[in-house]
Amino acid sequence: MRTLVVGDIHSGVRALEQLITKAKITSSDHIIFLGDYVDAWSTAVETVDFLIQLKSEYKCTFIRGNHDELCRAWLVTQKENPQWLAHGGTATRNSYLNADRDTWDLHLRFYEELKNYYLANDNRLYLHAGYTNLKGIDYEYFEQSFYWDRTLWELASAINPELKPTDPEFPKRLTHYKEVFIGHTPLSKNKFVEPQKKANVWNVDTGAAFMGGLTMLDVESKEYWQSDPVHTFYPGERGRN
Repeated sequence: MRTLVVGDIHSGVRALEQLITKAKITSSDHIIFLGDYVDAWSTAVETVDFLIQLKSEYKCTFIRGNHDELCRAWLVTQKENPQWLAHGGTATRNSYLNADRDTWDLHLRFYEELKNYYLANDNRLYLHAGYTNLKGIDYEYFEQSFYWDRTLWELASAINPELKPTDPEFPKRLTHYKEVFIGHTPLSKNKFVEPQKKANVWNVDTGAAFMGGLTMLDVESKEYWQSDPVHTFYPGERGRN
């Protein structure tokens, strides 16, 4: 059985479909999605519909992203958040305005059931953004950090690559887990890039909302697959560019 982790999709369901074909997904695989299912391209509703269908056929774990929470809040209240609209929310709002109430209700259940993180039996941690507490996820004060924090990747990127986890100067925050898999902070907004590892943190947000592709990574072998640049599936659209 493979454990496969997928970066931020940002409504790019056409890229996701290509990726699933490339990786030759089987019923024995476990697919972990790191959040940000919406906001950027025009197919937000179709993306969540696809994920819900996928869950009925494969073993899937869905993590909560900040964009998913922003979308959920709008679906509940219809109160427009200018920050959300400016960062991909407009396309998502327009997609949902063309959907019926049953679809809204189905998707609200999907958003409400998302997990803030997933800690596997092999001590690999999966979450959208990060955590701030030196003792790890169980001690986090604010659950919003799990899908908003950017300091974990900043910390991992700043570590001297010569440092080992056993070194007394290695950050305590990173010593609790074998590996941590995140999205949230795009590795590039203007070019096609590969996933990156810093310390024991893997970032698989390869900029699908911008000019990059969508990435799926086998957490054991580190083999990975990438879609074509997502913007090429949506000619005439800007995404978050």
